[in-house]
Amino acid sequence: MRLDKLLAHTGYGTRKDVKEILRKKRVSVDGKIMTKGNMQVYPKEQIIMVDEKKIHYEKYAYLLLHKPKGYVSATVDNRDKTVIDLVPNQYKHYDLAPVGRLDKDTEGLMLLTNDGMLNHILTSPKNAIYKTYYAEVDGRVTEEHINQFKAGIVLDDGYQTKSAELQIVKTDSVSEIKLSICEGKFHQVKRMFQEIDMEVVYLKRLTIGKLSLDEELLLGSIRSLNKDELAYVTSLKE
Repeated sequence: MRLDKLLAHTGYGTRKDVKEILRKKRVSVDGKIMTKGNMQVYPKEQIIMVDEKKIHYEKYAYLLLHKPKGYVSATVDNRDKTVIDLVPNQYKHYDLAPVGRLDKDTEGLMLLTNDGMLNHILTSPKNAIYKTYYAEVDGRVTEEHINQFKAGIVLDDGYQTKSAELQIVKTDSVSEIKLSICEGKFHQVKRMFQEIDMEVVYLKRLTIGKLSLDEELLLGSIRSLNKDELAYVTSLKE
């Protein structure tokens, strides 16, 4: 790719900023000072440095976010803060997007990436990649409901959900449950419980496929995928 594009992509600022960096002879390629941004470079093969610091180029970014309430699952929103607003500056140059969505008032695991193929794989219902949620529900959840969810719940628009796995953690006037679904219909978990005359009062996503929420990751915090997590998402594209 062009040297100026690489510098911009790895966080060295706007086109104007990059041009100034080059003009001041702060950039070298294989030990040779470069002042022109239009030269072609090979970041995986060449040693490219700014101020004697080597540039590490990665085409894709894969980030785990512990989403807090109050943020919408979008890249841009005119009214509300988005999950992209939580991204640290070191990742700002990637064109990140949330994988799937969580409601504004829902917490938990969210994956952010600029890998469009992976985003499609993880969100397409035909791939049957299950997401698990923890919820607190106003109502007494029973074994009968487990069977109803397994058979599929008919939503208010007439759509019948795919088979879902409902696990009762605690049954009481406010029950605690875990629910695994392989779809992402609008407000799906809440709507499924509405159809059995119950209201979800708290919702948190725990897993996406084999990715699990890192409980050491504080609300609102983000980290890159570790080696095992990266191997898993890479395997999905094979």
